[in-house]
Amino acid sequence: MGCSRPRKASTHGLTPRKARPHNPATLRPASVPTPEPRLAAPAVASPDPRPNLLGLTREEMAAALAPLGEPTYRARQLWDAIHLRLVLDFAAMTELSRPLRAALAERFRITLPAVADRHASRDGTTKYLFRLEDGATIEAVDIPDRHRRTLCISSQAGCALACRFCVTGYWGAGRNLTPAEIVGQVWAIRTLAAIEGRLNLVFMGMGEPLLNLDAVRSALAVMAPTISPRRITLSTAGLVPGLDELARWPERPHLAVSLHAPDDRRRSELMPVNRTYPLAELLAALRRFPLEPRRRHTFEYLLIAGFNDADGDASALAALLGGLRAKVNLIPFNPDPVLPAEWQPPAPERVAAFRSRLERHGLTATIRKRRGDDVNAACGQLRAFGRAARGFRRSQLSF
Repeated sequence: MGCSRPRKASTHGLTPRKARPHNPATLRPASVPTPEPRLAAPAVASPDPRPNLLGLTREEMAAALAPLGEPTYRARQLWDAIHLRLVLDFAAMTELSRPLRAALAERFRITLPAVADRHASRDGTTKYLFRLEDGATIEAVDIPDRHRRTLCISSQAGCALACRFCVTGYWGAGRNLTPAEIVGQVWAIRTLAAIEGRLNLVFMGMGEPLLNLDAVRSALAVMAPTISPRRITLSTAGLVPGLDELARWPERPHLAVSLHAPDDRRRSELMPVNRTYPLAELLAALRRFPLEPRRRHTFEYLLIAGFNDADGDASALAALLGGLRAKVNLIPFNPDPVLPAEWQPPAPERVAAFRSRLERHGLTATIRKRRGDDVNAACGQLRAFGRAARGFRRSQLSF
């Protein structure tokens, strides 16, 4: 579990100081081959050819209804029924005429992802396993708190980036989600949990949002009248072209950047994407990324005992982020059966010491509260398989 005294980071990869060194290429269990990074497949065509209205903005819905010869306010009524009142059955939209409801049902559909499984934690967190129309499975998490409600959602079914600590990447790429599948996770949980009031959204589920940025942007546009971009966070491994594209959006969500190491050698060992976009390029992209007043970038830093948790690592991290409007979210490692058993979180006093060192360097630092660990819903523990997902390739959420 680590110790409270300062330690020098291991020079042999992800091993505690006294453990047997490992070659980074063999850090995974020998029984399962290391997946090769590859791009996600595009979103698949639905077996139902009718357009899913769940993924359309008000303007797109008006264009879709234009061939029916209805006035534009009908599209507004329809959009409001779906997205403001969560009426997902045309027959229940009694403000519309019966002939119009019949015409809508013939030409369109409103389809939420099917809930294949659900587990509630003793702390109130609930994880959902959704089955999509092609059989792909994804997971999302409802995280209630005293003063806010946060939904953690997925942007892809699987992930191509193969981060060493993430079981989503461990099992490889799947496909991009459609805007309707992204919105559908939120609306399904809102309906099932009877959620009212404001929501926070974090794209910290399965997949890399910047690899599916068009669909993510469309989904955010659909949800914008009900969920402000100021209440949405995209978590990214740091794909520089995607960051540059996101920087051009007129309204941007918050950014949470997965950093996890203060130097290229260790970050590349944890995150192969760093070999393509090393720290210097990533930080340059973040320095040119426009930030509104009082906004800061969040940097996520996974703490692994004996690897990246020494006082010197905290000082190096503070130096790396110098000149950026930044805050650091520390995430003690959550063990998983498919990850090497010697990977362990630091002791709580070591985590606290790391945080204190960052704060002495002038950085705001928080420690992520573990939620839902009793139902495998904590950071890095979720996986889209089980009874409800037999026969489909396994994957996991990466927080």
